[in-house]
Amino acid sequence: MPVFKDYPELHHCLSVLYDRAKCDSRIAPKIRDSHLVIQFRYDDPRAVVTINAAAPPTQEGAYFDVLWGDDTGLKPDVEMSMKADIAHQFWHGKINLMTALARRQIIAKGPIPKILKLLPAVEPMYEMYPRLLHEIGRGDLVLK
Repeated sequence: MPVFKDYPELHHCLSVLYDRAKCDSRIAPKIRDSHLVIQFRYDDPRAVVTINAAAPPTQEGAYFDVLWGDDTGLKPDVEMSMKADIAHQFWHGKINLMTALARRQIIAKGPIPKILKLLPAVEPMYEMYPRLLHEIGRGDLVLK
């Protein structure tokens, strides 16, 4: 059985992570400075989220925009496709990106070296995600 039962549950859990990250001074400036459009395509349940670091953010206090859905009008520089369960494990720090790419748990299109350079920037999200799950009343989803 998948971690997230449907799109609203996935969106509720992951949007809080992305929304916090886009304003976090430890994480967001490094992503902004990449000037990349990064798209995550999830399955089980299906969802698409796009990080737009190629343009100035529209939200005050944010370093980049986070857009949900297929119809953003943006062409991603990097596209990462995976099951939502893999994303859930990744944001807990339980999935090694290189191993997941080799095992085809994550399918990447675009300049992979640029994504690998961002890994140190997203490391604070590994401790942030479980904490945020507790904050939104979804501590039951935290991996041990």
